[in-house]
Amino acid sequence: MTTVLSNPLRPALLAAARSPKLQATVTRLRATRSLVDRFVAGESEPAVVTAVDALLASGRFVSVDYLGEDTTDRAQATATVQSYLSLIQRFSTRSTAGNALEVSLKLSALGQGIDRTLALENAREICTAAAAAGVWVTVDAEDHTTTDSTLSIVRELRQDFPDLGTVLQAYLKRTEADCQELSGPRSRIRLCKGAYNEPASVAFQGARDVSDSYLRCLEVLMNGSGYPMVASHDPEMIEAAERLAANAGRSAADFEFQMLFGIRDQEQRRLVDVGQHVRVYVPYGEQWYGYFMRRLAERPANLMFFARSLISRN
Repeated sequence: MTTVLSNPLRPALLAAARSPKLQATVTRLRATRSLVDRFVAGESEPAVVTAVDALLASGRFVSVDYLGEDTTDRAQATATVQSYLSLIQRFSTRSTAGNALEVSLKLSALGQGIDRTLALENAREICTAAAAAGVWVTVDAEDHTTTDSTLSIVRELRQDFPDLGTVLQAYLKRTEADCQELSGPRSRIRLCKGAYNEPASVAFQGARDVSDSYLRCLEVLMNGSGYPMVASHDPEMIEAAERLAANAGRSAADFEFQMLFGIRDQEQRRLVDVGQHVRVYVPYGEQWYGYFMRRLAERPANLMFFARSLISRN
C-alpha cells in the first residue's frame, strides 16, 4: 500500500479539501460520483444501513461516520446529533455479535469550534443513546490544533463511558507519549497514520518516519492493557500487528484491524477468513467533499482514477 505521505500532490489536495470554491466545482462534476461511490456509502441513512447490513453479513464489523466537520452553526451541530441518534435507533433493532456496531464522531461537527461545552454535551447525548443500544462510540482525530481539546473531552466522557474510543495519529510527534498515557484498562485506541496537512514542527514528514512512528506506537498499545484498533491498509503494519499481538499474548478478540470502506476489500475478507476481527469505517452523508479529497491525497492511484474519469467524460 502506498504510504500516507508518498503522494507529491498531497499538500495541494489537502489544501483543496478546505476550499469552498473548489468544493463547489468538484461536487458539481458528474465524473466525481463514480469515485465518491467507492469511498462513501451513500448520502442517506437508508443507503448506509444497506451497506452496513452487507458488511455485517460478510463477518465484518462497522464504524459509521456521518460526514461533516468544522461546523460553525449551532443548528447544524444539533442536526448532526439528530442524525446519529436516528442511526443508533436503527442499530438498536439489529442483533449482532459482540460490539460489531460502532459510530465515529468528529467533535468539530458537534460544535467544537463554537464552544467546547457544546461539543462535549452533544457527544454525551450520542454516547448515552449508544450505550443504551449496545453500540460503541469512537471520537475521531482531526488536525493537530484540535488534539488537546479532543483528548480533554474524551477524558471527561470516559468517566461515564469508559469504553469510549479515540483516535491517535502516528504522524504527530506527540502520539507515542499519548499512547503511553491512554492505553490503560478498557481504553480503545484507533491508531492511524494521519490524513491532514501538518507542519514539520508537530508532524513527521517522511513516509518512512511516519511508518516507524506507527510501529513504535503500535508496540506501546499492544503491550498496554487496552484494546488496540489497528487502522491501516499497509501490509507492513498488518504483519507487524499480528506479530506484536502474538508477542503480547493477545488473541484475535483482544484487538482489531480497521480499514476504510471501499479500500482493500479482498484483504478485509482475507483477515476475516483467518479469524481476525475487521471493522470497516463507513462514511455517509451529503458533506463528503473533505473526506473525498483526503482519500485522493492518500494514494496517487485514486487521483489517477479520478483524472481518467474526468477525461473520459470530455
